[in-house]
Amino acid sequence: MKKIALSLILACGVAMAAEANATEAKAPEANATAAAAAPAAGAANGAALYKKCVSCHGDKAQNKALGKSEVIAGWDAAKVEEALKGYKAGTRNAHGMGGLMKGQVASLSDDDIKALADYISKLK
Repeated sequence: MKKIALSLILACGVAMAAEANATEAKAPEANATAAAAAPAAGAANGAALYKKCVSCHGDKAQNKALGKSEVIAGWDAAKVEEALKGYKAGTRNAHGMGGLMKGQVASLSDDDIKALADYISKLK
């Protein structure tokens, strides 16, 4: 079980690093344009951000991530946002998932967290 969890953590870390490198490689103008468009995207942005969460939480947030966490389906946006901000700040370690989740949310802006929280709160 530990090997499976470690493999998943490593895979998530590699995916996050690749995503960060791809983002940094974009021209500054492209990043500025994307950042300006993000708030307008709203739910679509939340859906796009949630794609990296699906492997652990499920497509409708119905799974206990790695068999440890709570099911987040049904949480209201404020609760999701508070949890994500806590993980990002390193002050939340629910079910021992703090380190893993901190890595997952480290690159999210406050607007990203709001969009993601709104999206997750609407999953049924």
